[in-house]
Amino acid sequence: MKNMGRSWPPGLGRWQFLLRIAGSGLLVVTAAIHLDLYLTGYNTIPTIGWLFLLQVIAAFGLAAAVLVLGGRLVAAVGALFALSTLGGYLLSVWVGLFGFREVRTTAGIVAGVVEVAAFATLALAALAVNGIPVEHRWSFGAPGAAVTNWLRQGAPRSGWAVSAVSVVGLVLLGVAVAGAGGKAPATGSSSGQVLETMTIQGVTVLTDSKGLTLYWFAADKPGQSNCNGSCATYWPPVAGTPVAGSGVTGSLGTIHRADGSVQATYNGRPLYTYVGDSAPGQARGNNLNLNGGLWHEVTVTG
Repeated sequence: MKNMGRSWPPGLGRWQFLLRIAGSGLLVVTAAIHLDLYLTGYNTIPTIGWLFLLQVIAAFGLAAAVLVLGGRLVAAVGALFALSTLGGYLLSVWVGLFGFREVRTTAGIVAGVVEVAAFATLALAALAVNGIPVEHRWSFGAPGAAVTNWLRQGAPRSGWAVSAVSVVGLVLLGVAVAGAGGKAPATGSSSGQVLETMTIQGVTVLTDSKGLTLYWFAADKPGQSNCNGSCATYWPPVAGTPVAGSGVTGSLGTIHRADGSVQATYNGRPLYTYVGDSAPGQARGNNLNLNGGLWHEVTVTG
């Protein structure tokens, strides 16, 4: 009779069951965010794109394992995975990873907060015993007890450790995003940049002096750039007055951006490079729908 009205699976306490459900859901959320970012542009970034795809697969897989299999080990793995994903984001913001440095975006901030929540939830699920929250079981053991006995007794006082790590994670996330997404980098200089041409997959495109493909933004208006802030960090504007190199035809000019800097134009369209292009001959940004609109490589008119 004592189990009448119980809605969670046999053998699971209420807290264990609820923590499992919540932890699994949070892993699904972070996987969905990374999947959206992967499909809308990150798949074109060398190494980072593959890491995003692996993160998506692992997060969905762990979410299913936590929900279906349960158990301390699976929950612990899920918690460490969420924490490591947050760590990767922080490193990419602070120093960059594999030649790519992340900028402050709403998706990145939301994903970071979700990852902290996933860590806390799954860590508590891994430490919970018989459905009793860890803080309610301090009397079951002493801090100096052996690890095995400590775990058997429900990891007393571990809830405070989980809370401390979560708070530190949120603080580091706040510090990282506060210092990210500063002034957008720009290619070229105020004295101008020689623009060249290159044939990529049978199409003649405009490039900067380093051979990187140049792009135009469908959301721009005549004489005005609508790519600012984090957008301009992913798509650095070409700065200065452009100079026509060999084979370059069409009209070259400049506009003044919202911050007062000068940006080069081609046939009236503001010019950009793309952070996903790491070497000449690449056009990974072509036809991407990213940062509020479509991006196209600049083809040279005859």
